Amino acid sequence: MTTALITGATAGIGAAFARRLAKDGHDLVLVARSTERLAASADELGRAYGVQVETLAADLATDAGITAVEERLRDGERPVGILVNNAGFGHKGAFLAVPLAEELDMLKVHVEAILRTTTAALPGMRERGFGGIVNVASVAAFLPRGTYGASKAWVVSFTQGIARDLEGSGVRLLALCPGFTRTEFHERAGMGTSNIPSWTWLSAERVVDDALRDLAHGRSLSVPGKRYKALLAVARLLPAGKLGGVSSKAARTYRTN
Repeated sequence: MTTALITGATAGIGAAFARRLAKDGHDLVLVARSTERLAASADELGRAYGVQVETLAADLATDAGITAVEERLRDGERPVGILVNNAGFGHKGAFLAVPLAEELDMLKVHVEAILRTTTAALPGMRERGFGGIVNVASVAAFLPRGTYGASKAWVVSFTQGIARDLEGSGVRLLALCPGFTRTEFHERAGMGTSNIPSWTWLSAERVVDDALRDLAHGRSLSVPGKRYKALLAVARLLPAGKLGGVSSKAARTYRTN
């Protein structure tokens, strides 16, 4: 089995990816900001699944953090065969209510970090003739609303474009677009969830299972859950003005990775 590097790996969807990939026999490189949580996760996964688990403390809102991950991905003596770009966050409040510096941090994590880590990983994968990259976006990518949705729309467009460029290379890329997922995401952003119907929620494990199945099938876009596939179908049919109205009520909570 190959080695998988996962950003935002100690909670939510990232932790679910780590558990599933370790269960499948992959060694891991876990990337997150908290050294304590990284150590605890590495110990738990190593004991449970008998795989090698490496940790890398890095803040992807900084150049130093992104550079550290790039260097690990370029290490040809310890090749990474699967990259999961999961790190991300949301803001509570409408545009102009959020400080510009925080919006720029979001773009650093959601756009620049994904661009740079994907660029670092791809040459080795292409040379070896196999590899997989999952870039976690959101259904918010299809609902025009603020910096979060715009950054996730970039993730989808970027990932699908590179997937087309690399057809036939043995390297697959997937943009993962979950809806409401039970993670720490909303709590960290200070977003209430009591008004969200229970039937709209997905488990992180379900999201990961769907993503890895779609990646194995060579798809470049994964939208877990029939309800969210239906939402995407409606979003593609509605005019932009109508779609903006539909998204305005839900957008603050369609921030799910």
